[in-house]
Amino acid sequence: MCSSNKGNFLELLDFLSNHNDTIHQVLKNARGNLKLIAPKIQKDIIRVAACETTRVILDDLGDNLFAILVDESRDISIKEQMGVDLCYVNEKGQVIERLLGLIHVPNTNVLSLKFALDSLFAKHGISLSRLRGQEYDGASNMQGEFNRLKSLILKENSCAFYIHCFAHQLQLALVTVAKRHVEMALFFNTVANLCNSAGAPCKRRDIVHESQIARVKEALQNGEISSGRGLNQEIAIKKARDT
Repeated sequence: MCSSNKGNFLELLDFLSNHNDTIHQVLKNARGNLKLIAPKIQKDIIRVAACETTRVILDDLGDNLFAILVDESRDISIKEQMGVDLCYVNEKGQVIERLLGLIHVPNTNVLSLKFALDSLFAKHGISLSRLRGQEYDGASNMQGEFNRLKSLILKENSCAFYIHCFAHQLQLALVTVAKRHVEMALFFNTVANLCNSAGAPCKRRDIVHESQIARVKEALQNGEISSGRGLNQEIAIKKARDT
């Protein structure tokens, strides 16, 4: 826009602002509203960033063979999620591990897991015939389902060899060593006792709840934390686990 047209446009906005209260208020708040904080806008930005990231990963993968690393967990809304990672060797000879996607599975039986995995592959145009390895932690109630998922995949592709997750093996070793360390075991026992003492009895839980509310209010007044949708939510005291 040339300088003369820009000047005319600004003069028009100024004229409209002086003769229309609604336009005046919109222009007054325009700079403060330009924060991209609307949930819909934020979700659109996240969705676009995820699509672009996935495209880069698939371009890097190309037609190479790959392995998958699969694990499951529940998110904060208590929905069962299955995470699928790709592991492959790129053109530089480097071993690359990238998250392909998180899939919500309505239930964790083997058919649902297989359907979710097939849907993810079909969505991104990945062929199961290129799969050369599958890796699960085999640590929880999912162990049986993952073992059966492993068998279903092997029926379709006999080259998709199963490997127990080395990271999980390391975790199991670290947990065993930690439990044999006297000071560390004492620390975690103290944490567990503290959670039970503060979280189990209703009166004590109410005292902790009221204390936390007072701390949040004071922090908001002092500007130490910010308020907004989804912030400063009340959560229960979590018990310590091996993970």
